[in-house]
Amino acid sequence: MIDQVRPADLAAWFAQDADAAPVLLDVREPWELQTASVAPQGFTLVAIPMNEIPGRLAELGEGQRIACLCHHGARSQRVAAFLNQNGFDQLANVAGGIDAWSSQHDPSVPRY
Repeated sequence: MIDQVRPADLAAWFAQDADAAPVLLDVREPWELQTASVAPQGFTLVAIPMNEIPGRLAELGEGQRIACLCHHGARSQRVAAFLNQNGFDQLANVAGGIDAWSSQHDPSVPRY
């Protein structure tokens, strides 16, 4: 099962396993990252567009706790499911995506 985590609860989700490296995997397109992005705070930000994930799996490590992020949460949910099918087990989807991040957690992040 893939956890659904609200942006405000992400730090607590990462903290559940202090031995795992916290990674926020942003699966949006480059133009979306230029429009709005989150600042890494207690996690590593990795940006890999959704369609590039299969070819770039080696960039993600098994010892990582990975939360997936997109615009509203649908693409990131699909990526989390794909990662789960490929052996990753510490996964979450950021519920509501960067739109929720902006509206619920950090209003300095632009909405689009």
